[in-house]
Amino acid sequence: MAKETPSSSPTSIPSGLKAYAVPIFLFVLAMFFQLFLLPRSFPPSHYDVLGVKMYSSVDDVKDAYETIASKWDSGSGDSLPADFIKIQYAYELLTNLVWKRDYDLFGIDESVHIIEELEKQYAVEDFAKIKLPLLEVVSYEPEREGFMSITSQDFASKFQDSKPWLIQVYSSGSKSSAHFTTAWRRIAVALLDGVANHAMLELGDVQLVTYLAEKKPTGQVFFRKGLPSIFSFPPNCKTADCLIRFEGELSADAITDWFATTVLGLPRVFYHTKETLVPKFLSKVPPNKVKVILFSQTGERATPIVRQAAKDYWNFASLSHVLWREEDASFWWNALEVESAPAIVIMKDPGSKPVVYHGSGNRTWFLDILEQNKQLQLPQLRSTTSMELGCDARGYSRAGYDKATWYCAILVGRQSVELNKMRETMCRVQDALSKYDESDEASKDPLITPAASAHKTKRLSFAWLDGEAQNKYCFFYVQSETSYDTCGTRRAPIDVPRILIVRYHRNATETANVEQKSSKWPKTVWQSEADDVDPAAQLVVSYDGPAETPEIIKWLSKMVDDGDNRNLPFYRAKTPELVPENAEPMRSGIPKSIKATQKLLSLWNRIKDYLADPRMGPTLLLGALLSAGNVWWMRSRTSTPQPAQTNQPSPNQPDDNVEEKKKKERKREQRRKNAKEKEVPASITDNEPKDAVQILSSGSDSD
Repeated sequence: MAKETPSSSPTSIPSGLKAYAVPIFLFVLAMFFQLFLLPRSFPPSHYDVLGVKMYSSVDDVKDAYETIASKWDSGSGDSLPADFIKIQYAYELLTNLVWKRDYDLFGIDESVHIIEELEKQYAVEDFAKIKLPLLEVVSYEPEREGFMSITSQDFASKFQDSKPWLIQVYSSGSKSSAHFTTAWRRIAVALLDGVANHAMLELGDVQLVTYLAEKKPTGQVFFRKGLPSIFSFPPNCKTADCLIRFEGELSADAITDWFATTVLGLPRVFYHTKETLVPKFLSKVPPNKVKVILFSQTGERATPIVRQAAKDYWNFASLSHVLWREEDASFWWNALEVESAPAIVIMKDPGSKPVVYHGSGNRTWFLDILEQNKQLQLPQLRSTTSMELGCDARGYSRAGYDKATWYCAILVGRQSVELNKMRETMCRVQDALSKYDESDEASKDPLITPAASAHKTKRLSFAWLDGEAQNKYCFFYVQSETSYDTCGTRRAPIDVPRILIVRYHRNATETANVEQKSSKWPKTVWQSEADDVDPAAQLVVSYDGPAETPEIIKWLSKMVDDGDNRNLPFYRAKTPELVPENAEPMRSGIPKSIKATQKLLSLWNRIKDYLADPRMGPTLLLGALLSAGNVWWMRSRTSTPQPAQTNQPSPNQPDDNVEEKKKKERKREQRRKNAKEKEVPASITDNEPKDAVQILSSGSDSD
């Protein structure tokens, strides 16, 4: 009986398609790329419209245009308005040397939208009615505007300092670059003055432009956003590897905000209204910082100069913007005495009158105002200000190193309404002592003169101390039964601010102590204990009188007079260290959400660049062929029948398997011998556990 040929299984075709799924997918993707995506990425060029070779000379372009025009004049050629517009546009673009250079080298064609606009306008009309020329010739020379240019010859010499650079790439024939002149002047002259360097680069410097421009996967140089192109070199960046490109809207406000945030990493200065100024700004500013309010008429974001000042004066002042509205004029006049914008308001100590500056000035004027008003009238005693204020036994007087005796009046208390009232009182005391005129004999008061003289000669300083944050320092000076009303964590709804005066005194023995510290001889126990104290002696007196300015001044004068004229005891001790208080966090740089958006946008741009790469189609097709070949090879190997293998070796074959088994058996035997030779306990009962207890049997003779 004849043997039947087995028919193909009905599941062989689906299994084959499944096995070749990847090659088929790559092949379809390659065809889609070659037939649909690639033609869109490479539309006909203006050279193709005129029927000449790519990068043809101007003379060849003129000859081709004259040939086409002669056909139109004779009536032998088509005279559609759309064709005439494209040919005329290509002729005007490629006969202008600057436009042709930009188009050939960088693919820049910023007026191409005119073709579509004219096609719609003259869709049914005769092309003879089209107004010529289509393109307006622009000659842009920024040197006449006073802008600094940069070239490949002086590029390296420009980057000598650590300042950041903002550079604009332009074309002398670009209409967009010419229109951007006003915004660039505001950016370079008004907004970045003193903050960053700026320069302009013309496309004619092909060597430097090629080095700084973006590059496609094929190596072609291009500008993704066209002209003008803005990019920046951050501080200490001198190569193209670290430059940052601007991808946003070409406006002065957007560019300066990007530069200050992304390049410089400066903190933002936010806007507040009359409803949000107190709860979101004034109430959140730390008590040791000055509050600066900037009134603006335009509502523009803070300039790099303002944001740089906010960073430089971060430990002294907090800045905020307010948009001026005429309907709120009466409110701001009653609250802060602001008449109009622009204006700067400085708010210092609680209860003190705000300092108002009307008008707008340059960078120097603004920084001078901040420098003059960066300190509170009654500064806070902190770890960073104790030496500067002369309120540290390890330091010296503000009057100089040669002053042996000086004083520090300290207002101590927890943050409360009572403390703010006493701060106002101490500010009035300072004002009275500052305005006191010693030269006027008629009004000279012996009860005020000692304190006024010490204050003017900087031997008497004023400060306030947070008794809760600096509790150890506070308890060191306030040693009484009611010290918990002033120092430490609030235990009861009672806050009692106290005024202390500390007398610091140094004598001639300090020089000898310094010499002993620098000596190489070993120190004795008594020397070590003596060196563990502060170099200046301290005497502390607490004020117990009424909280009135004249009484406090008299008390301060008496303390200064006694400290200068009486022979007081010289007592030195170890003062507790001032605790570094947590500084207000500086919110600078780009928010995380914006960073994520920028990364996604950068990834999408990269994908679009690869989609326009003509090598992608052949690469995908090659991948499809290699994958198909690999699948065919693997399937052909699995479908070939393998001869059955037996455990018994054939008599005609060498006895290799037997030899391998013998070698494995010998190795196994050797491992067993090695295991026996290791020292192991004979049984688990040989080692007695630590917590074992012997239990006597019932028949034991032991008691």
